[in-house]
Amino acid sequence: MKVTLERTDLLKSLTHVHRVVERRNTIPILSNVLLRCDGGQLALKATDLDLEISEQIPAHVEQPGATTVPAHMIYDIVRKLPEGAQVSLETSGDNATLELRAGRSRFALQMLPEADFPDITAGEFSHAFTLTGRDLRLIIDSTQFAISTEETRYYLNGIYMHTVTTDAGERFRGVATDGHRLARAEVPAPAGASGMPGIIVPRKTVGEMQKLLEDPDAEAQVEISEAKIRITTGNVVLTSKLIDGTFPDYGRVIPQNNDKTMLVDRDDFKAAVDRVSTISSERGRAVKLAISEGRMVLTVINPDSGSATEELAVDYESDPLEIGFNSRYLLEITGQLRGDTASFSFADAGAPTLIQDQGAEDTLYVLMPMRV
Repeated sequence: MKVTLERTDLLKSLTHVHRVVERRNTIPILSNVLLRCDGGQLALKATDLDLEISEQIPAHVEQPGATTVPAHMIYDIVRKLPEGAQVSLETSGDNATLELRAGRSRFALQMLPEADFPDITAGEFSHAFTLTGRDLRLIIDSTQFAISTEETRYYLNGIYMHTVTTDAGERFRGVATDGHRLARAEVPAPAGASGMPGIIVPRKTVGEMQKLLEDPDAEAQVEISEAKIRITTGNVVLTSKLIDGTFPDYGRVIPQNNDKTMLVDRDDFKAAVDRVSTISSERGRAVKLAISEGRMVLTVINPDSGSATEELAVDYESDPLEIGFNSRYLLEITGQLRGDTASFSFADAGAPTLIQDQGAEDTLYVLMPMRV
């Protein structure tokens, strides 16, 4: 193979694909990126056997061909080349190296044969639909933080995506929970999504989707089967296996009858929680909210370092309530709210609390209280 292309194009594509490759691999070919040039394009592909990213970029192809080279190595080389450089990639039939040239720089990279490179993209996709980058990012950004990291409950290690029928029509919904908090976000279901199987998209795949959806106005083609998801945006195609498990019936933990409602300025509340939690212990992180008509007092007590209190004005007209939460969870949830006013709906000190933007229906959060 022999191909010449712009350093900027090659670096952008390598940035997308090399992230999939684990730094340490027991299977040597999984450390490599597949390069295939033909018909005025260079195609790049990387995989970890669960997730695969491929991209095509324009190039001047003098001799078609394909090979694989270490992904992180070629990424680091191209990243350090001067801007505006022309990069030439060439293999010869009699040796096991790829020659990379740019200006006066020369690199010879060890190759492994293309035939050894695995392909996880085979299989049929039963449902296909198109979402805007903005809608798919809303689902991901609003729920990703609540994905569980507990490997024993592997079915919680991703975002559960499915369609539901509500009073507002059919909705495409994403849900994540770790047992302590739950995040749910939804957008109008696109044509083609109706009847799709409920799928659990793994944490790593979610992170890569988030990075690829940089343009909110770009369209993302989504294809789904029982075992895989494929996202196509621009020239980039991401294919991933899904988590093979059953997501719990999350509807049972979303409170329906929390009748004590508190409205508070989101930024003021977030800043106050952040300030008082400075004194909390790394292990405890508990903050107590004492809520009464028109006011809330936030308290943190750490036996090892002292205590902190702060008072906020709130809109609250129900019976006085004292309830405790993990301050980090409170900050993460309020950090996802997009409006100026946060709405808290309580039942009692031991029941889950519902948190939303005031008047917003597309996202909601459930937080379990702590004993303080």
